[in-house]
Amino acid sequence: MTLRSPESLDTEVLVTGVSWSKRRRQLRRTAESYAFVSPTLLLLFVLMIVPIVMVIGYSFQDDAILEKSPTFVGVDNYVTVLTDSGFWNATSNTALFTVASVAAHLVLGLVFALMLNSPLIGNVSRAIFRGLYVLPWLFTVAVIAVLWRMLLAPNGVINFLLNTDIEWLASPQLALGTVTFINIWAGYPFFMVSLLAGLQGIPSDLYEAATVDGARSVQRFWNVTVPQLRPIIVSLVLLDLIWTSQQFALIWMTTGGGPINVTEVLSTYTYKLAFAKYDFALAATSAVLVLLLSMVLAVFYVRHQRARD
Repeated sequence: MTLRSPESLDTEVLVTGVSWSKRRRQLRRTAESYAFVSPTLLLLFVLMIVPIVMVIGYSFQDDAILEKSPTFVGVDNYVTVLTDSGFWNATSNTALFTVASVAAHLVLGLVFALMLNSPLIGNVSRAIFRGLYVLPWLFTVAVIAVLWRMLLAPNGVINFLLNTDIEWLASPQLALGTVTFINIWAGYPFFMVSLLAGLQGIPSDLYEAATVDGARSVQRFWNVTVPQLRPIIVSLVLLDLIWTSQQFALIWMTTGGGPINVTEVLSTYTYKLAFAKYDFALAATSAVLVLLLSMVLAVFYVRHQRARD
């Protein structure tokens, strides 16, 4: 048995007191951090987690919401939705609408960003063009829908300029392409502004070094500009895929999913199941399938952001 000196005991007590005091300060800071984010966490729980859990529960029931005691049917609702030709028609329309919109957003956004970043344009001209190009992004979806419905009407400006009387939003052959064009016009400024910020952040030394090495403008674009913008491009594409695949308001306010379902997408398909057919169980099932699709895209986005960081 070893005897410890009073000095060592005092030192141990002092160290223990200091460590406990430090731990208490850390706990206080942690509690303060959670206290600051607790209102947001509470709102997320009430407005997101609870509704999602309820919708998932409805998807396994029959006569959900309408009956006080709905019956559990397992995966029957999923079988019904996945074997419905209307669901797959909406899925294919959503895929075409989303892929075409995102691709056009990227191309137009990059072209306009390169133009606005070019030294060949003066400051006044750049400010004017920047205001004009970003203008579609300032309008709400309702304004965009009403504006284009007026422009594309049989007696509207577009037909007057083309000297035709085409039913752009009522033609089964043109409706989906027309709605896609409207969405492209409304969404490209987001890409343009983001890519313009990325272009302005590329060091000029890289372009000077490439010029010294004999690289031409096209080679500088593919070997300097594109690699520097790749993280931004991937993030924008993934975000736009998520947003565009869930587009509802624009399509509903222009075509309503018609004519004869040629512009029916997953969002309008789900809406009609709930509020036209009043089959809330199948609507919940369709919403869960859309949620799963969105989660897949969200996983890719989060993984990309982690790799980028």
